[in-house]
Amino acid sequence: MTSQGNSVADAKASGTFAIGGDMPVNRLGYGAMRITGKGIWGEPQDIEGAKKVLRRAVELGVNFIDTADSYGPEVSERLIGEALAPYPQGVVIATKAGLTRQGPDRWLPVARPEYLQQEVEMSLRRLKVERIDLWQLHRIDPKVPVEESLGVIKMLQEQGKIRHVGLSEVKPHEIDQARKVIEIVSVQNQYNISDRRHEDVLEYCEKNNLAFIPWFPVAAGKLTQPGGALDEAAKRHNATVSQLSLAWLLHRSPVMLPIPGTSSVEHLEENVGAASVKLSDTEWKEIEAAAK
Repeated sequence: MTSQGNSVADAKASGTFAIGGDMPVNRLGYGAMRITGKGIWGEPQDIEGAKKVLRRAVELGVNFIDTADSYGPEVSERLIGEALAPYPQGVVIATKAGLTRQGPDRWLPVARPEYLQQEVEMSLRRLKVERIDLWQLHRIDPKVPVEESLGVIKMLQEQGKIRHVGLSEVKPHEIDQARKVIEIVSVQNQYNISDRRHEDVLEYCEKNNLAFIPWFPVAAGKLTQPGGALDEAAKRHNATVSQLSLAWLLHRSPVMLPIPGTSSVEHLEENVGAASVKLSDTEWKEIEAAAK
């Protein structure tokens, strides 16, 4: 049954995962990048509408919301704080720093310790929290040793300003390097059924019980076109292609925490409906074969 059937979509149907072993979340989350302006720059066209999406996500059982200081910049974090603080019990807000903005669709890594420290302090203020549940290094800065970037984060963690730490767009050897400095509980890489270049990272996460947070979780390309494997299976199950993409991620691994983003309540409800889409192992194998 999907959100298009008679049941109400609920993220609880996606099962749970305990980030860092002590922070349980429903596995289907929400990525708050899209509640900003065009090019992830500036204010959204409809500020109240963006807040409505955030509140609706929590109503639908979503208790893992992912954002970053660079979304807007600052806009996404501020809207989350305005819409949801004080946060309902069990709601986990993850944020990131380490990418700077030079304009719409422009991103440059900066992970100097003093800059990251400033951004953590600003994130705390905008999100209206005293401690960030999950802080992630948005990118390793090629100009700064990762030990330096994470050294200041460890200090902030010891001060009680950060609970858990994750990484984004990394390979296994980089995770190993980071873990020598600080405990790492999650990795956020681009991943979906039609883009599986980070399969090695997912396997690393499974082995070490780290959360794997796939960004760009909805498949694209020939797989999703009318008559394609995903499209055909979606029709059979009264689901949409994006619901099936998300359902596959949930099926693929117990450490997977997909965070589809949208600025529309209707699309949000459709995405959350993916938590209830179930296919047989045979059907998934056929889709995976078609995706190769």
